[in-house]
Amino acid sequence: MNALLLCRAAPPAVRGPAQLLREQLLLAQAGTDWSVLVPEGKPWLDGGEPVDRVVTGWATALAVGATWPVLGLWWDADRAGFTLASGFRRPVGYTWLADGTPAGEDEAMRTFANRLALDPVLDVQALEPLTAPDPDADARARLLGLTAVLARAGLALPPGLGPGDSADALRAAAEAVGAEELAWSGWREAVRTELDVVEAGPLGPYLLHGPRARALAAGLIAAGLPLTVWGIARRSGGWTAAGLLLVADGLLGLAYDRLRTADAG
Repeated sequence: MNALLLCRAAPPAVRGPAQLLREQLLLAQAGTDWSVLVPEGKPWLDGGEPVDRVVTGWATALAVGATWPVLGLWWDADRAGFTLASGFRRPVGYTWLADGTPAGEDEAMRTFANRLALDPVLDVQALEPLTAPDPDADARARLLGLTAVLARAGLALPPGLGPGDSADALRAAAEAVGAEELAWSGWREAVRTELDVVEAGPLGPYLLHGPRARALAAGLIAAGLPLTVWGIARRSGGWTAAGLLLVADGLLGLAYDRLRTADAG
């Protein structure tokens, strides 16, 4: 029982949002403009929440404040699958039983390809066998087939970092390639890191100050508060983290805008 988070962004862009999850994670490069996050803890064992629900919460929390999608791969003794989160869109996922029997909807796989901007012909054709019965493919083989298709989009998982492996094996593989251990440094420092990454990008000067930035910050707070309450009520750490991330981004965005406006004056 374990999981991997694949982010379609380089590690510097992933670091800040990932720290806001307040989880023990290892961060490594996973190809061209891809990163992989390896969980060091096992919240699905400690909190009793199913691994797929935890991963969905994590992926959503990472994606809501980012411009890149997050793919969560998960597996346990009975099933395996993925969850793709992208912005404020509803996450899309697919599940296989342990023996590889498809237990999802074909439309979900097509939506998956579309949101990752995969080739609408070649890549979709390569994904189709994953939704068809195959007595020779178990759940692990299905996830490996999925990552093989993503290799065409630049994904290159480090050696030993494959879906279906044990937690200890994944951690050892991540450490062997020099993965960065993400340590929680407080809300202010974590979000400041995220803002620094955004500000260094081409849209930074337009998004971090001015009326548009204030409207964006207010929208993040308005979306984050009910999501946080809902996550707490459901005792879902991942969804609570998603709400807190939105609220923190909004509050610090307003504070940052005020500082930038004062500096300009």
